[in-house]
Amino acid sequence: MQRNILEYLEKTVQCVPDKLAFSSEEEALTFRQLYDQARAVGTFLSRQGYYQRPVVVFMQKQPKTVAAFLGVIYSGCYYVPLDADMPRYRIERIVQELKPAACICDDGALETAAQLSGIGSIYSYSSLEASGIDERALQSIRQQQIDTDPIYIVFTSGSTGVPKGVVGCHRAVIDYIENLCAVLRFGEQTVFGNQTPLYFDACLKEIIPTLKYGATTHLIPRKLFLLPVKLVEYLNEKKINTLCWVVSALTYISAFKTFDQVKPEHLHTVAFASEVFPIRQLNIWRKALPNARFINLYGPTETTGICCYYELDREFGEEDALPIGRPFPNTQILLLDENGQPSPAGEPGEICIRGSRLTHGYYADPERTTEAFVQNPLNPYYPERIYRTGDIGKYNCRGELMFLSRKDNQIKHMGHRIELGEIEAAANSHEAICSSCCVFDDAGKKITLYYVGELVPGELKAELKKKLPRYMIPHSLQRLDAMPLTPNGKLDRNLLKQRSKENG
Repeated sequence: MQRNILEYLEKTVQCVPDKLAFSSEEEALTFRQLYDQARAVGTFLSRQGYYQRPVVVFMQKQPKTVAAFLGVIYSGCYYVPLDADMPRYRIERIVQELKPAACICDDGALETAAQLSGIGSIYSYSSLEASGIDERALQSIRQQQIDTDPIYIVFTSGSTGVPKGVVGCHRAVIDYIENLCAVLRFGEQTVFGNQTPLYFDACLKEIIPTLKYGATTHLIPRKLFLLPVKLVEYLNEKKINTLCWVVSALTYISAFKTFDQVKPEHLHTVAFASEVFPIRQLNIWRKALPNARFINLYGPTETTGICCYYELDREFGEEDALPIGRPFPNTQILLLDENGQPSPAGEPGEICIRGSRLTHGYYADPERTTEAFVQNPLNPYYPERIYRTGDIGKYNCRGELMFLSRKDNQIKHMGHRIELGEIEAAANSHEAICSSCCVFDDAGKKITLYYVGELVPGELKAELKKKLPRYMIPHSLQRLDAMPLTPNGKLDRNLLKQRSKENG
């Protein structure tokens, strides 16, 4: 039985050592190069005495970043991906939470890493890949590893202003990938076009199947996502046949009538997640690619990525809602009411997930872990964790699971899961801000930040850009004389949300 994700690479390199594994504008790696570089990184880290510790990988989106991830796993540690495009403030908060053992950098990140307090020992990737391979040391590490050992920490938005580090392990990733590959029918001939940053777990949908089958992944330059015609031309040039993208990236192509000029020539599988696909835009894609498969994916980071899928099998009108379908094999969805009991047939309930793909929870944060990962209330007999997603769903008349809304103050926007509280915390951290409230207009897809303070909106937005990723910057900032309160003295979020909708 497989118990380590590195076994995927080790089997594939024996079969297709010289095949292209990962490429970007600047570089490319074959499976043999990937294998050798990863083992060199693992050897170097083991020689420093690191084991079962977080190691930051602070590199740009490039094939060597994937090799660094795998190298950290070879050393028996777990990687934490960071990127220079992330705001400095957020990087600092993550490092403070982690207190990592070490940091692997490319040349562009060395200076920034050196300025971070608590980053641990800093190593240049170029020096690690040339350090040599100690087969005996790597074998000794492998003999100690078990399938519940962690392999990564990826950070999501946190309601307290502190990002949450989700800890993934071998067993959960293997379970996820085996079932994902079967449903999406990946294979050796699959050519992925990667869209998501490597510091999100979404990239696992391409990275691990590439290792498993000896497929190929092209890391698409970010600049192309502002040039839809050139983006499709790139897909054709690289003969990309499979996309696993966020919806906003797909709609950027269809909304600008790109298919009137050029169409993807090789695409046969289009999977999408993280947002609701506007039916009008989805239908443009389906008309352009009548023979392609379209699959709606659903799942939070806490369950090692995707846990539900729906392959489109019928036509949808613009007023229809897409199902999120059914759970992957070896995963069960529970719809629970406020009392932790199964919701009646056809009635809404919180989507809760059970199965071996659950992550370990949040790194060094037992309180938030126990809030989200709870004992299955339907099982009083032995310990069994389920993950409470905070999403509300119900089954339609066809028995398909439908996503309805969020239970709390968390939203999904621009392909990212965002805690509105993190935006508020960033605003409130400025000495000139007295209080703030962030609301989201789901229909208009607009984030509005209301605040009481001395800064004008432009000044506050400039401050937020120093602390938050681009996708979390509010569309509108509104200064108030005082925050509206409910009769019991709580902040009246519903009133502000209604005001946001009325203001358009």
